[in-house]
Order: sequence, then C-alpha cells, then structure tokens
Amino acid sequence: MAKQTLQLLPMNFTIHSLDESVGIPAKVLESDVFFIAKTSDELSIVCTEDIHVDSFAAETNWRALEVIGPLGFSLTGIMADISGVLAKAHISIFAISTYDTDYILVKQQQVDVAIQSLKKDGYLFLN
Repeated sequence: MAKQTLQLLPMNFTIHSLDESVGIPAKVLESDVFFIAKTSDELSIVCTEDIHVDSFAAETNWRALEVIGPLGFSLTGIMADISGVLAKAHISIFAISTYDTDYILVKQQQVDVAIQSLKKDGYLFLN
C-alpha cells in the first residue's frame, strides 16, 4: 500500500478535559479548527492554544499532522501504521479521526523527530 501524504498544521493545540455536563464555549465553536468528543464520563475539547477553556485538566503544546484526504472507509491500517512508526520513535500521540481524514497530534518538542521518522518510513509531507 502506498504511503499517505501528510501536512503539519501551523498552529499549536491544547487538549482539554471537562466535566461532561459543561457547555462548549462559543469561542471554540467559532474557531476554524477544533475537535470535540463527549461520553457519559467526560467532554474533551481540542482547540488552538489561543482559546481559553476553563477545563479541569489541559495538555498544551500539541501540533497536528493531517493525513491528506479524503480517505475512503475501505482503507485499512493507516492509523496503525503511522502510530507504529511514531511508537518506534518513542513519540506519544493523540489521534483524531473525522469523516474525511485523520489527525495525529504530537507534542511540539517532538514534532521534528516525528516528521523525520515518518519521512524515513516513506511518508510524504506538503510544505
């Protein structure tokens, strides 16, 4: 299977954890890029670091690698392969999927190593 093309999004992200009953701040919903997941136990919001979210836990300084899509639902192993390459390089990830594509968040201080590891494994990157 051919390797996918990725691109590094230009902004830093923060991953927030909130109580499941908290409302989503309007600033998040007004931003260009954000991700929200909710379960019966928690609400997670990933948004650019310039947006203030009153969360009880937050992880800052994440960068997003976007797998250029759209990716068909019949494709298999994309996230497994990318996460495997990064795991071998000892890089922790936070993975997000949308209808059209996948995003792999890595800490800012590890982004250069992540990109080099993926390139070495055959992935292409847009500038």
